Amino acid sequence: MDRYSLIVVSDGTSPIRRLDVAKRTVRRAVIGAGIAALVGLGLLVDYVRVRIDHAELGQLRLLAQEQQARIDGFEASVGALEEKLSVVAEFERKVRVIANLPGSVAAGGAEVTEAGPDELGSASPVLPGDGQGGDEEFAPALLDGEGSRRSTGPHGHESRPPGDRVGLLRREAERLGLVADARALSLKDLVDELEDKHQRLASSPAIWPARGWLTSGFGKRISPFTGRRQFHAGIDIASARGTPVVAPARGRVEFVGAKGPLGNALLIDHGYGVRTQYGHNDKILVKRGDVVERGQKIALVGNTGRSTGPHLHYTVEVNGKAVNPIDFIFD
Repeated sequence: MDRYSLIVVSDGTSPIRRLDVAKRTVRRAVIGAGIAALVGLGLLVDYVRVRIDHAELGQLRLLAQEQQARIDGFEASVGALEEKLSVVAEFERKVRVIANLPGSVAAGGAEVTEAGPDELGSASPVLPGDGQGGDEEFAPALLDGEGSRRSTGPHGHESRPPGDRVGLLRREAERLGLVADARALSLKDLVDELEDKHQRLASSPAIWPARGWLTSGFGKRISPFTGRRQFHAGIDIASARGTPVVAPARGRVEFVGAKGPLGNALLIDHGYGVRTQYGHNDKILVKRGDVVERGQKIALVGNTGRSTGPHLHYTVEVNGKAVNPIDFIFD
């Protein structure tokens, strides 16, 4: 018998109904229902897996953002560390220049452009480049643009994959670690060499002699009077007339009086072959033979001699040779 019979009895008065269904049809229905159940179960499993993967993906994205932030922070720290090491290296260079110790490299103030109010303060200053504050040797100008320090380090690699950036930062950190170790040894040697140099440092011109703006630097410039390229043996600090001029270090006043194009001039001997000169003063407050201390007021900024505006012409000589005053200034 290849058919199934289904007898339906609703109540005692109703007729009996009989349904005949082929066995093949029933088997097909059962198989179809089984397949549908399996498909539904598969879809349900996939849906659950997608929801789980979505949740995990969200967590991974948060973790990636946190790691990216940490990498950025580490990158910034490495860059800041390299900047600090550069500052320490420049500080050591200046100390060695002043103390005349081995290892000094007198680069002539290559790290300086102009000194504005942040560096020198201001007292009705004359802005650089306005035709004022120059002297008989050079017109006010910038120092060749070499003063804008170039930041080095791992910056600029944000487009690299995180793995590449981490590897780069790791190598950079290792390099900076070696640099820091070498710098520490160099500084230790420097401290040892400076133990008997206290008097020399006290006599070294290590502060700005006046407040204002650095309008002309050390080196060759075009003279505002002759139009020729001439050597400027010092720096010009433009400031208001009457601005105090202070001694940058301990020393003895060697000369006071008129000195040609420099007008009212002042010369201080600091010993150890170091002398400083101050030109175009409005008034000189010390006399020859006086012993002055660092920070003591010695003159007032003026416009005497051959000058295009109120300013101080400041020079430093070591063993009779003019050097860049910026190499001696710490503050």
